[in-house]
Amino acid sequence: MSDTSRRSLFWLAAAVLFVAVLYLFRDILLPFVLGMAIAYAFDPAADRLERAGVPRGWASAAIVALFFAAFAAGIVVLYPLLQDQIVRLVDSIPKVIAWVREHAMPIIERIRGEIRADEAGQLQAAAKSSAGGILAWLGKVVSGVWSGGLAIVNVISLLVVTPVVAFYLLRDWDGLVARIDSWLPRAQAPVIRAQAREIDRLISEWVRGVTSVCLILAVFYGACLTLVGLDFGLVIGISAGLISFIPFVGAITGFAAAIALALFQFQDVLPIALVVATFGAGQFLESYVLTPRLVGEKVGLHPVWVLFALFAAGALFGFVGVLLAVPAAAAIGVVARFAIERYLASPYYLGSGSQPPGRGDPER
Repeated sequence: MSDTSRRSLFWLAAAVLFVAVLYLFRDILLPFVLGMAIAYAFDPAADRLERAGVPRGWASAAIVALFFAAFAAGIVVLYPLLQDQIVRLVDSIPKVIAWVREHAMPIIERIRGEIRADEAGQLQAAAKSSAGGILAWLGKVVSGVWSGGLAIVNVISLLVVTPVVAFYLLRDWDGLVARIDSWLPRAQAPVIRAQAREIDRLISEWVRGVTSVCLILAVFYGACLTLVGLDFGLVIGISAGLISFIPFVGAITGFAAAIALALFQFQDVLPIALVVATFGAGQFLESYVLTPRLVGEKVGLHPVWVLFALFAAGALFGFVGVLLAVPAAAAIGVVARFAIERYLASPYYLGSGSQPPGRGDPER
């Protein structure tokens, strides 16, 4: 077996072992993944404070404290605004369902009368299958939030463990990176470092850009639906904006919920048209203004690839998988592009005795 084959088998075995360990310990990973995400996000800030003369430990403690203080302040500010709407929304769901059933049944019966029995059965089976699959995935993710993060580590310990993990990782981040770098095989270390830098760039730009897009859309949808006068508009708008990191899901879910409530609440066409216009403007803002400027094409994560990664990781690991999906998708994408580049420059693609493009070929 050649050295290249042995190295490939080694890294493949290491990747499989890593995924297996994640799957085995998925029920206790939530506070550690959250703490690592916080440390990764604020490491540049800690580096700047350290260069300014602040000891790394004090800088890490201050950053973690400020982050959780801001998080708590946001909850304190939003809780009074959202609590009443959430309670009333839950109470109104049975009424909305009854209203939808009352108005939709005549249309359904009319359509059913125009479709043959065998076609109706096929459509019904397909609808049940699709709805069941989506609900099963959502249920698995939600149950992962509860059982995967909170059954073993309850809410109180989650709130205690996450800041502790974030502080220690942020304090020791540079040392951990240097230690891992010292373990790399010396011959391949430059290549691995280059790929790691590309993964880091891609993840940081995607997270920073998508977080900004989600926050702007949450404010936009929440404010516009509230101004329209839609009941529970603030809850629906903020929720639609915050889950917009899942391509298409935030806008579709928010639009469906807002339209259902608008049809239930309003008798005039104008408010319903304004709800439609709100989501149309939001999609235009996201697709043609926010995403090109804040995320950009250079990030290189295709929406379909992100959507698949979120669904696949959520199905395997629950909420922890959703948190890890984008970094994993970024890493796989970088490694796949590197592997394709090496393949295109190899004799397997070029043929025996051929030279890679750009080497010894004056026409290229």
